[in-house]
Amino acid sequence: MSRSLKQVAVLLVALLCLDPHGRVGSAPICAHGPSGCHVPSLADLFDRVIQHSARMHSLSNDLHSEFEQYFLPSKNHIGKIYRKCHTSNILTPNGKENAQKLAREELTEVILKLLMAWRDPLFQLHQSMADQQDFNSFSSNKALEMGDMAHELRKGVEKVAEKMRVLGMLGNSVTGLSAAEAMLPLSESGEAMSDYELLYCFRRDSNKVQNYLKILKCRIVPEHDC
Repeated sequence: MSRSLKQVAVLLVALLCLDPHGRVGSAPICAHGPSGCHVPSLADLFDRVIQHSARMHSLSNDLHSEFEQYFLPSKNHIGKIYRKCHTSNILTPNGKENAQKLAREELTEVILKLLMAWRDPLFQLHQSMADQQDFNSFSSNKALEMGDMAHELRKGVEKVAEKMRVLGMLGNSVTGLSAAEAMLPLSESGEAMSDYELLYCFRRDSNKVQNYLKILKCRIVPEHDC
């Protein structure tokens, strides 16, 4: 077979591997060339976002611990931190049992709202840490990495939601944040939240996201590790 014919054959196989509707959630993986195309299952997509959320929460834990150890003057100061997070206006289920009672659409919407609400605050956190000499570049880069991970996780959850819609498991009622909900957080005094307050709140919310994803997966694909 000539070289040009081989190229045409490879192209045809690649096209056959593509999703005919161009859906993001069901896009195939061709890690080993066109002949190895594999469309990830819903369980696969859930596993990916859950693993990603676990890494993100672990990173937030690390940075939060570093902050407490090196930058807070005393443990007494920790108790005085303003702890009403800017995401408190997003209604989230308290505890596993309440989360399990939410409809799939509602739980998916809560996850997406939490992730969207952290887009600008995490960028603000990185900028603040980068501008302060007290923080080393390693800690500042961790803050930047958390922002990137939250962005990628949101895109991953959107793919999961799209896959669920394609399979008829999810309606089209899932909505994002309003303009007010996406605003940068302020404390009760009207001042911008401190770096530590942002870290405290993000650690809390990243843990919620991780747990909600696990609960949602168990409701959708209960035969997998539930």
